[in-house]
Amino acid sequence: QESESENKLDAETASDSESKSEFGGSAPVPTSDDTPEVLNRALSNLSSRWKNWWVRGILTLAMITFFFIIIYLGPMVLMTIVMCVQIKCFHEIITIGYNVYHSYDLPWFRTLSWYFLLCVNYFFYGETVTDYFFTLVQREEPLRILSKYHRFISFALYLTGFCMFVLSLVKKHYRLQFYMFGWTHVTLLIVVTQSHLIIHNLFEGMIWFIVPISCVICNDIMAYMFGFFFGRTPLIKLSPKKTWEGFIGGFFATVLFGLLLSYVMSGYRCFTCPVEFNNDTNSFTVDCEPSELFQLQEYNIPLVLQSVVGWKTVRMYPFQIHSIALSTFASLIGPFGGFFASGFKRAFKIKDFANTIPGHGGIMDRFDCQYLMATFVNVYIASFIRGPNPSKLIQQFLTLRPDQQLHIFNTLKAHLVDKGMLGSLEDA
Repeated sequence: QESESENKLDAETASDSESKSEFGGSAPVPTSDDTPEVLNRALSNLSSRWKNWWVRGILTLAMITFFFIIIYLGPMVLMTIVMCVQIKCFHEIITIGYNVYHSYDLPWFRTLSWYFLLCVNYFFYGETVTDYFFTLVQREEPLRILSKYHRFISFALYLTGFCMFVLSLVKKHYRLQFYMFGWTHVTLLIVVTQSHLIIHNLFEGMIWFIVPISCVICNDIMAYMFGFFFGRTPLIKLSPKKTWEGFIGGFFATVLFGLLLSYVMSGYRCFTCPVEFNNDTNSFTVDCEPSELFQLQEYNIPLVLQSVVGWKTVRMYPFQIHSIALSTFASLIGPFGGFFASGFKRAFKIKDFANTIPGHGGIMDRFDCQYLMATFVNVYIASFIRGPNPSKLIQQFLTLRPDQQLHIFNTLKAHLVDKGMLGSLEDA
């Protein structure tokens, strides 16, 4: 029935004013296994199932090691890596579109795609610089001008690309060109917007960056392990290799991992403090007095569990409670990012987005769940964690004209007098 519905849809598409042949058919994008020759020789005696297991395992350990190294190098390197990953993911998705519709060599398609990527990155990173490096921006005249007219400049850049697209329209290929215009913008929405949220999470504290990413990695590994050894029941048709045993085992393993990792990281200021820019040293700092989230507190254990564990109370960090929410999302909802990507790949009859990482596919194959997770973390912080930031308000206050500062001062003074707080402070 599914095949019949797809054939019917193809027939309907072919009956449009422009034939289906305009799209070059649905030719698959070729992908090949780039497993290093050293591994191929070493694992040549194993079956394809176990060979894939070892290749994935070795490359996973290599990627985890690389992850630890970039964490050690600090937030600036992390932001650079996020930017590089974003560009690579964008390239992989755009290349799929280009290869599928390759035969017509649309004018300016690749040029305009990369131009729009530049425009969107200019907008988002400009907003981030203005928000987190406010004093630096106000100190430098060129940066102050760019900050003041940032949104207008961003819109002007985008409008230029929009006009270039309209001028590139070619007769008989209008529909295809508009399809690819939409393809580019959806890719920007999925990749660039969510990469920007990852950087925002990083500025809240490296723990908000490391724990969610680690939970997704843990869930991916443990779901694969449980599914490999115990998997019997298929989970979803989009990913035939996914099993209920792997899904459930990955969930419990990830929640436990999140609790343990959060306990270890909550004791270090370099992970828990917000990433701030020091204007005196022109460098990032992660030193602060830990908030209540990262101070040990005593919690009563429910009566039902007291007889099992033998404890009445337990000391833990409040952040560990939040880590349960993060790890639960990474285990139950995060995989749907992977299912979405699987459906996308099936639609274009490809195995992986690319063959960048042997045994794993492309960069996008590894970050499909990470982008969904980053969005959740950003929404979670905004909803349950983040409050008003007095230091940013003071920074903006100091940039106002003296008469505006005086007006705000008098308004605040009158408000405090009405509340009875100013009198008590003066008496003290």
